[in-house]
Amino acid sequence: MFQRLFSLVSFVISFYFAYKYRYRVLNAFLGRRILRKLAVSLAMQIPFIRDKVLGSVLQYKRPQMNN
Repeated sequence: MFQRLFSLVSFVISFYFAYKYRYRVLNAFLGRRILRKLAVSLAMQIPFIRDKVLGSVLQYKRPQMNN
């Protein structure tokens, strides 16, 4: 019982600090070259994100598929 309560309190406190310092955590995460490359490659596999990024950088619009 006490161990479960301790785990729950630890989780809540960890989540609070991760949320409070989310930009520092994100900067630390993306500060590593391999993790940054992984994050970008995963994000570019999502069509909405890929279209937004390529559209703003290259002024490219993907043709719409007619269904």
